[in-house]
Amino acid sequence: MPKTAIVVPCFNEEKRLDTEEFVRAIDDDDSLHFIFVNDGSDDDTGPVIEKMSVDRPGRIFAVTLDINSGKAEATRRGFGKAFENGYELIGYLDADLATPLSAIQDFVAIMERDNVLMIMGSRVRLLGRDVKRSLARHYLGRLFATFASVALNLPVYDTQCGAKLFRNSEPVREAFALPFGARWVFDVEIIARLALAIKSGGGDNIEDLVIEHPLDQWRDVAGSKIKLKDFVMGAMELVFIMLRYSRKLYRAKSYSS
Repeated sequence: MPKTAIVVPCFNEEKRLDTEEFVRAIDDDDSLHFIFVNDGSDDDTGPVIEKMSVDRPGRIFAVTLDINSGKAEATRRGFGKAFENGYELIGYLDADLATPLSAIQDFVAIMERDNVLMIMGSRVRLLGRDVKRSLARHYLGRLFATFASVALNLPVYDTQCGAKLFRNSEPVREAFALPFGARWVFDVEIIARLALAIKSGGGDNIEDLVIEHPLDQWRDVAGSKIKLKDFVMGAMELVFIMLRYSRKLYRAKSYSS
């Protein structure tokens, strides 16, 4: 199995962090590692993460940000640590395990089977799949996904699922090199940056290098920090992403052709 690191950004997750589940996952899979990023928490998230890293040295790492910088920057800093350590596959997952850890094995299997750069978890309610989401968040999410698809000019279904896996490669390292302009919808900006990096390098279309994988399980977890105002902020950031990257993508496409 390829050496894999999963970045877990954490802000005040002391009461929701299932440490036993994370430890069990690495004990069952020698190729799996976790990088927890404490994003300036003011509860005991830091000590909880530090204890895991001490109990499983070399398998669980703790990165500490002195001030709260947001999920986007916390994730990016975790990826920086993973790049330094030379992992073959690097992903990120929400600390509340709304997406269960078993999804990682599914993502890795797809990476081994297909020559792609990115696997995106997708929350699709299908027969035989256990996806539980409130109606309000579902419909707001579908509305947002439509705008995200337009902003990216890609037929993407679910940009905001907090479960993604990447192949450690030049386009991916380029996508994470600089701080994100978007704080709330950095997932969309990652896709835009990845598309730009691929085009600038004269590579294939991003549609051929990204797979959306319907999750077997996903659930809303109590204590979510997402509020209605976040959807409004997200919509504004989509406009920013479209304005910032659409022209660059057009130029890169014209240059490569």
